[in-house]
Amino acid sequence: MVSLADIAAATGYSKATVSRVLKGDPTFTVREETRRRILQAGNEMGYSVQGRRVGIPQDVAVLDNIDPERGLQDAYFFEIREALKAKADEHNTKLTPFPDTRSLVGAGKKFDGFISIGPAPLADDDFTALSRALPHGVFIDINPAPGLFHSVRPDLQQTVLDGLDALMAAGRRRIAFVGGTGHIMGRHFYDEELRHLAYSNWAQRLGLDVDGLSYVGGAFTVENGRGLTARLIAENEDRMPDAILVAADPLAVGALQALDAAGVRVPQDVAVVSINNQEVCQYTSPTLTSFDIDCSELAESAILLLSDSIIGRYSSCHHVLVSTKLVARDSFAPAG
Repeated sequence: MVSLADIAAATGYSKATVSRVLKGDPTFTVREETRRRILQAGNEMGYSVQGRRVGIPQDVAVLDNIDPERGLQDAYFFEIREALKAKADEHNTKLTPFPDTRSLVGAGKKFDGFISIGPAPLADDDFTALSRALPHGVFIDINPAPGLFHSVRPDLQQTVLDGLDALMAAGRRRIAFVGGTGHIMGRHFYDEELRHLAYSNWAQRLGLDVDGLSYVGGAFTVENGRGLTARLIAENEDRMPDAILVAADPLAVGALQALDAAGVRVPQDVAVVSINNQEVCQYTSPTLTSFDIDCSELAESAILLLSDSIIGRYSSCHHVLVSTKLVARDSFAPAG
């Protein structure tokens, strides 16, 4: 167990100074650099006060960019929200949700920092106002202001490559892609989505036969996945792909429906691999193989990143990528 003496030895300050800083004594005046150094050391060494790790923010605002009417396509963000609540409870951190930037900026002085959940793009003025009111913030899943705020995201480009590698190892080389439209990079919105960009790049580099096998556009919904896959089947009935890599589970649910309606057997004729590993994957027919995005890991990383930002550990914004893991079910069984 880490003691006050350990932190005093690591920082060069007296045990009394370390104790008063870590306990947040309001009557004790100390230079900001001293406070930050002690908090950083305590954080890194895992010191806790009454079960609470030092340096972890007590009051955090949550910018909620989730649209509750979008159903299954936003279930992933609901999972992140619940994971963040659970991790905040573990750290004795209080979360206060805000529906928009205006209300958050107005209450900014009450909070140590903010964490944003959801895919909705924000205007430049929103970022400027946020950075003035709350200079410490972390965006989960998107990276809209890389010079102002930190971010934590699943490593989707690596996920796509891992999916192609797994399919190739099982002898599948004519691999189609089904995906939606758009991603945010910095303060810009691009029509071509990040997962499709990775697919196009790696398919070419790996020498795969994928000409005309990209079916992308529209929302990440079951209906869109069904429509895109139905078009894929109609346009390739003489030479069907032997696998489909799908950008997200809602699209994949629709893809399975379209394949079933056309009499295409999964996985015998066409293997299907998706991304997100939402609960619905266990109940499709056949059950859906999908890359798991660990929402708990995203939430924990966001809290710790915000903590390190607040105590002054970083002079630049950090952008963390979290790996995914393939969960095999009936729609595709990896080789070996």
